[in-house]
Amino acid sequence: MNLATIIDPHPDEDTALISRGRTTTFGDLRDQVARLRGGLVGLGVEPGDRVALVCANNWYFVVSYLAVLGTGAIAVPLNPLSPPRALQSNLAEVGAKVAIVGPSGLAAVSGIDRESLPDLQAVVATRNDEVEDTIRFDDLMAADPVPVVERAEDDTAVLMFTSGTAGSPRPAILSHGNLLANVDQVLSVREVVHVEGDVSLCVLPLFHIMGLNAILGVALRSGSATLLMERFDPQSAVEAIQRHTVTIVAGAPTMWAAWASLPGLPPGAFANVRTATSGAAALSPDVAERMRERFALELHEGYGLTEASPVVTSGIGLPVKPGSIGAPLDGVEVRLVDQDGEDVLVGDEGEIWVRGPNVFKGYWGEEDGCSVITDDGWLRTGDLGVVDDEGYLFLVDRAKDLIIVSGFNVFPAEVEEVLLEHPAIEDCAVVGVPHPYSGEAVKAFVVVAEGRHIDEDAVHDFAATMLPRYKCPEKVMFVDELPHGIAGKVLRNQLRDQVAS
Repeated sequence: MNLATIIDPHPDEDTALISRGRTTTFGDLRDQVARLRGGLVGLGVEPGDRVALVCANNWYFVVSYLAVLGTGAIAVPLNPLSPPRALQSNLAEVGAKVAIVGPSGLAAVSGIDRESLPDLQAVVATRNDEVEDTIRFDDLMAADPVPVVERAEDDTAVLMFTSGTAGSPRPAILSHGNLLANVDQVLSVREVVHVEGDVSLCVLPLFHIMGLNAILGVALRSGSATLLMERFDPQSAVEAIQRHTVTIVAGAPTMWAAWASLPGLPPGAFANVRTATSGAAALSPDVAERMRERFALELHEGYGLTEASPVVTSGIGLPVKPGSIGAPLDGVEVRLVDQDGEDVLVGDEGEIWVRGPNVFKGYWGEEDGCSVITDDGWLRTGDLGVVDDEGYLFLVDRAKDLIIVSGFNVFPAEVEEVLLEHPAIEDCAVVGVPHPYSGEAVKAFVVVAEGRHIDEDAVHDFAATMLPRYKCPEKVMFVDELPHGIAGKVLRNQLRDQVAS
């Protein structure tokens, strides 16, 4: 098997992608992928090599992703807007042999220290004199096609950086079998999700597992079209939905909140949308109600995480219960357990454990076994939930200090580690605070070093040199000291209580 072959069964003339105003049929896509696959093999890419994809949501990403998988290599999707330092760290951690760089990733790649990555080959979509020793994407596309390399189900297909359940971002190992299993689990959900002629909107980033597999992977497997958008703007997104007759929209709560409050949209703005889902973070019941009242559009919540490839539960095909994340997909086992690993009673709070063929193999570099998978294969998610008498699941809270910003995971320790590198910051702590648009935002409590001076803007700007924007503190509070426990650990719960009061 090879996940790249999911595009093979579909008619040549059917639309596969709509990107940058151009339409690509499945026939064209297969030809393009085969030629790029040949170019990568000619470049020396072999099974097991890591190939980074530093591309936005566009044709470049999709063709590169499928070509990399087809060579037997491992795709590593990375945020093209990452600061150079973060990108350089990601590339070094996975030992990337090649980086395929789309137009939006050129700035980040031009800023990395290439001497620290002497073996990295950069393939660029467009010429940029600041990126030295590069290979042109078009030159690789001129190669003769080569056949797909056969892989086993357990062979690694993707390394996806995540902070999901284990703290600082690490690459989750997702196999060909993991990803394909979850695609098929989604397609077998309680009613037909994709049918011939469907068009899916993919504006969630493809370096995020929901965009990569739950949207793109599902659409490619089903033979439906994917409308790729590189950035989310509420007005232009609605116009694209109408222009391309989009029928399926999967989004984060921030997208739905933006549409629910956008003035001037007619009641029929989403008239062609047959299935609308929300995931990656909790959806406000108020937002769901406004979408229903304004546009007669019913939103179905779901739940997932990178380590589960990602979808675990879905509300599609079930009567809507406000706040519920639905019920488990077929083939996915879910338990709620207490601190002793025992199942809790219906209505009682417990940690969500997940088991199934979609559950990942572990984290890159964890040769001694995965810390979040039990001996009998249960993934400990770190999320707390309850289940009602009808089998509906509800999220309660995180078992850890995770902050979720627009559906992206942020661990306080990662941000604190960066801030403490500033010479004017003696101590700091980071917590999540409610935000009307992104769900949560990062707030930093900072103790300034004696004799030093720093303001709020300087803290944010410093963080932005090393962290993606969504991880940077939106608010900074300067304090004389932080609350610490007996063991010296910062008591973040006290800081959260202080914010709430």
